[in-house]
Amino acid sequence: METVIVHYFAALRERKSCDQECVKLTANESVGQLYDRLFPGPAETRLPVGFAVNQCYVPGTTLLTKGDEVAFIPPIGGG
Repeated sequence: METVIVHYFAALRERKSCDQECVKLTANESVGQLYDRLFPGPAETRLPVGFAVNQCYVPGTTLLTKGDEVAFIPPIGGG
């Protein structure tokens, strides 16, 4: 089974109650689809995030492969 390592930060880490986990991929799954699967619900209620695969920012349409390292980057507050 193909798996990826997913890293969680800030509010996402709190929702998942962990810093990272190993997740099984579905066939031809993109990083955006993985986010939708791990954090289901209406789009307007989900935290908007950036996507990184193997420490590089990527669009949500990027397909994942076995062993990829995935990070969902929540918005950074400040002022």
